[in-house]
Amino acid sequence: MAKISTQSRTDLFIHIGIIVSLLLVLFLGFFFVYLPFTTNHGEAVTIPDLKKKNVEDLEEFLESRDLRYEVDCTFVANVPPLTIISQYPLPGAKVKEGRKIYVTVSSRTAPLIKMPKLTDMTHRSAQMLLKSVGLEEGNISYVPDMAQNAVLKQMYNGKEILPGQAIAKGTKIDLELGEGLGTAQFEAPSVLGLPLDEAKIALIGAGLKVGQQMEIPAEEGQAAGTVVRQNPDAGNNVRIGDVIDLWITPQAVESAGNENILPEQ
Repeated sequence: MAKISTQSRTDLFIHIGIIVSLLLVLFLGFFFVYLPFTTNHGEAVTIPDLKKKNVEDLEEFLESRDLRYEVDCTFVANVPPLTIISQYPLPGAKVKEGRKIYVTVSSRTAPLIKMPKLTDMTHRSAQMLLKSVGLEEGNISYVPDMAQNAVLKQMYNGKEILPGQAIAKGTKIDLELGEGLGTAQFEAPSVLGLPLDEAKIALIGAGLKVGQQMEIPAEEGQAAGTVVRQNPDAGNNVRIGDVIDLWITPQAVESAGNENILPEQ
C-alpha cells in the first residue's frame, strides 16, 4: 500500500485540502445532482384552472400534465352535476410533477332538508331563512290582508307546503304576502239568497275575504244551502281585504228513494 508522506507541514496541509475538496464535491454532488435527479427538482408544473370543467374529463386532462387528483362532492343549486366548483392548489400555482390536486364538484342529487316555517314572518326574514337553509325564493304574490308584507302562505308547485315536510335543497318556494288593506271605503255587496259558492265568488271579486261560515235552520221561504245573513250587512262601508261572515241554511238532503217508477199497465 502506498504511503502518504506527511514528513513536512506542507504535505499535511496538501493532504487535508485534498480530503476537504473530496468531501465538498460529494456534498455538492448529492444536493445539486442526485437529489434533483430523483425528485424532479426544478421541473415545476403550472396548475391549470379547472373550474367549470366536468370531473369526467379531469383524469385525461391532468394525466397529460403529470398531475393526480382527489374529488370531494357537495351540492350547489343551479350548477350542473359533476361540475368542478373549487380546487386546491389554486390556478397558476407551481408544483412538482405527480402532485395531487384536490377538487370539489357539485353532486348529482340534492340532499333533503326539513321545510322551515315562514308564515307570520316578514318577507325579509323569510328571505334570510330560506337562504340560510339552502332554499330559494320563488314567485311572490299579494293578497289583501292587514298584515302587510307578512308571509301568509308558503307553497311548492302550486300547493301549500307545511313546516317539517322533506324537500330537496335548492328548491324554489313561492310566497303569498299580505298587501295591506286599502284606504278607500265602499258599500258591502249583498250576497243574501245566493248559494254559498256564488256568494264566495261575489265577495272575492269585490276584494273582500270570506270569514266564518255558520249553518242555521232555514225559515219559511228560504232555499236550502243559501246565504240568509251576512256581517257586515249589505250597504255598510267596508275596505279592500275586510272579512265578511256568512250564515247559510243546511243543504237539502237527497232522498235515497228517488228512483224512476214505471207506471202500472
